[in-house]
Amino acid sequence: MNELVQYLSYPFVRYALAAGVLTALCSSLLGVTLVLKRYSFIGDGLSHVAFGAMAIAAVLSISEEMIVVLPLTMICAVLMLKKGRNAGVKGDAALAMLSVGAMAIGYLLLNIFPTSANISGDVCSTLFGSTSILTLSSADVVTCVIMSVLVTGIFIIMYNRIFAVTFDEDFAKASGVNTEFYNLLIAVITAVVIVLAMNLVGALLTSALIVFPALSSMRLFDSFRKVIISSAVIAMTAAFVGISMSIVISTPVGATVVVVNIFIFAACSAIRSVKK
Repeated sequence: MNELVQYLSYPFVRYALAAGVLTALCSSLLGVTLVLKRYSFIGDGLSHVAFGAMAIAAVLSISEEMIVVLPLTMICAVLMLKKGRNAGVKGDAALAMLSVGAMAIGYLLLNIFPTSANISGDVCSTLFGSTSILTLSSADVVTCVIMSVLVTGIFIIMYNRIFAVTFDEDFAKASGVNTEFYNLLIAVITAVVIVLAMNLVGALLTSALIVFPALSSMRLFDSFRKVIISSAVIAMTAAFVGISMSIVISTPVGATVVVVNIFIFAACSAIRSVKK
């Protein structure tokens, strides 16, 4: 604890903790909806798309990667969630083609048009988030704060409609709810959260931030509201503990956060077994 307190005197550590906790909050709110709608696999696919978009931005020497990454990821999210039912290639096959294709194109571009002497190191950092969270600027943290406020506000204001669309989309549509709009909204929020989460755990581990807190809270509670709240608490706790541990014992940030989530899930599963 003394060592951690000393590290907290450095701005980059405070930035990392703030961005990590806020990103985990957004991921947990979105994760409950995606898990219940059987869309949890979307996170993994979109993270691959975001990696390809980041490679394109790097090759084009665009300093503000968000200008390229966020719109492309949003477009793919909308195509996956909104158009998937009517597409010529269905469901998981379309997702696999899009995600693997985007990652392959991104890695190929980085090798053909190298942006640094250490391509392997850059790719590893992007995929696993080993150092990117510790190099955030104050502007990055402000972006995380704004996005977190927007996502949290949307979930609070539109809670009832999101609840209806999550559990019974057909009934919600029959009741007059514009389900197409809310599915589109979920797609856009998913893209934003994925892009934010890549700075924390990397492209390959972003789906863990979405899935694990939701599944852990579902082991403890049956109420949708309680699951939402507990998922947020679990996600923020895991992010804080994981980032703190990685800084103190010098382990990869993304992998450490995910492992903490795994332990929490195991503990929640054990508690559920004891209660039964």
